[in-house]
Amino acid sequence: MSAPAANEKCSTLERSLISELNRFGLLEAIFGRRARRFAVGMSVPDGPLKFESKHPPQPLSAAERTILVLCGAGISGWNFGLPHTTTSPAGTGCNYPVRLVGRTYPSAAGIHASELLFTDDSGAYITQFRDLAPERLQELQSAADFDTLVERTARHIVKIGDARVTLPKQFPHIESHNFWTANQPGTTLFVPVVDLAQQTLDGLAILLGEQAVPYDAVHDRYCGNLEPFIRSGLLDDTRRVPLADFEQYLLATAVGEITAANYNIVLVLQAMGLGGWLYSGINPLSLLGAAAADGIPGFGFRCTTRADWSTPNPVGLDGLFEGFCPPYVADMRAAAAKLIERKFGAGGTYDPTTAGPYRDNARVKQAVARYQPQFVECLGEVADYIHATFGKFPATAPSMYARLYAQAQHIDTEFYDEHFGPGAYLATHAEHERKWHAH
Repeated sequence: MSAPAANEKCSTLERSLISELNRFGLLEAIFGRRARRFAVGMSVPDGPLKFESKHPPQPLSAAERTILVLCGAGISGWNFGLPHTTTSPAGTGCNYPVRLVGRTYPSAAGIHASELLFTDDSGAYITQFRDLAPERLQELQSAADFDTLVERTARHIVKIGDARVTLPKQFPHIESHNFWTANQPGTTLFVPVVDLAQQTLDGLAILLGEQAVPYDAVHDRYCGNLEPFIRSGLLDDTRRVPLADFEQYLLATAVGEITAANYNIVLVLQAMGLGGWLYSGINPLSLLGAAAADGIPGFGFRCTTRADWSTPNPVGLDGLFEGFCPPYVADMRAAAAKLIERKFGAGGTYDPTTAGPYRDNARVKQAVARYQPQFVECLGEVADYIHATFGKFPATAPSMYARLYAQAQHIDTEFYDEHFGPGAYLATHAEHERKWHAH
């Protein structure tokens, strides 16, 4: 199975099945959702549920896979931003969101700093959704029907490897209860990844807008030379926020984001009649590439190291998904400048001449509050302090964050018929092979 070509069209059969997906009930998907781990080609080697499939592994088709990518992490139109915050000057608009693109899952403050990795028997892939040019966004947003959207989504998937990303079936790479089923031949493993450096940097700008003072409890000091900003009134020393607490908050937003993306995929599995489940039993650092020196390349992410760290820190996939942190920028002051340009520069989110969700797009975007020079200096000071002190950004979590995954596979109904009572799978699972793979 090869990657879908940019001009690949859905077959007549696939178009009819996509129309059928549109009619599948949300409540049926929610209440019919179960972890269905046993796929064709698998075996449970021993125990009371011992079973060996009589069928070979069966990969998802390109259309099946692209539908799941679209529903898990695709573009769905515009989002509507944050209408108001009292931290902005009166009469101006809220500047929290980094992007005004609607995705199929929510993102804290409209940051949307994530992409979706996936791997199967045909190779390894990454989406290129988060920074699509306005004209490319409009192509997706103007799709008149779901099958056209599926076709256009395939154009923004990049193949990054010709073989399945695999890990040794041993600790610490895969948890033992998943050896028999995780990322097996025929399956598709979906891995949402958040640029937590960018997420944290925008969260830091929001925090500073509250006049809060980021405080490094490890070294018992401010996160940088913040006295000038306290004296000027930009920051309020009675509002100290421990750095670790703040970063845990931003980490929680990333977890929520990737959980929602995965859950979308798992719900659509029910409608399509595919097996699979949402799980966490694969070491994300190994999966991204932190064990490359041991001959385990993973998805090939660049990782940084330091003598006093217990694990490497993934920072990005060169040229495709680069974090808002060194080595992709000179320092975190440069990362802050890059974020500001992404928001307010030419072609940026709040450029009045670029497309957007508002009826009076130019007026609304022009009125969004811009960062003042002293604020920009403060943002750069805190961010650079964190990276210089701890060697990475954020200080207490990976710069690129993955932890939860969705796996899709063709269910082996014979296993469930032998070991479980009625209701172990839905009608869509019973009918999937006949409907989706009729010859």
